[in-house]
Amino acid sequence: MEVMAGVHEKGAASLDDIIGSVRANSEFWKAGAIGIFIGVVRGQSLKGERVSKLELEAYEEKADEVLRGICRDLKKREGVVDVQIHHLIGEFDVGEDLVYVVVAGAHRNDLLPALREAIERYKKEAPIFKKEYTIDGKGEARSLWVSEEQ
Repeated sequence: MEVMAGVHEKGAASLDDIIGSVRANSEFWKAGAIGIFIGVVRGQSLKGERVSKLELEAYEEKADEVLRGICRDLKKREGVVDVQIHHLIGEFDVGEDLVYVVVAGAHRNDLLPALREAIERYKKEAPIFKKEYTIDGKGEARSLWVSEEQ
């Protein structure tokens, strides 16, 4: 079965559809659990400022390649049935979903390490860029690509 992962415009991927595609995997009969990570827009920046919204962009072709590669790597592990990473791009308000990571595994001890690694790897490896719109303690609005603060 084809690796399902990639970058999508906001609204183009739903968690229900993703879970449905995991369940449709011909190997799903081996699964004993599905683990899900949903990344959402946090309302506070790392500096403690109030976040009003995020804007996400990606080098889509490369991001798709990286996300699919991570999924392929993790699916080779014993007891891992399926791995999918779907990252959304566009403008997002606080509380909105940004990313879905779904892992199906034979047992929780197979599933949980793969889920954690998928999360850590996409954050480090995928060329997805986040612009944060904040309001500081004085009420001043500003926007900054998060990589500029690192």
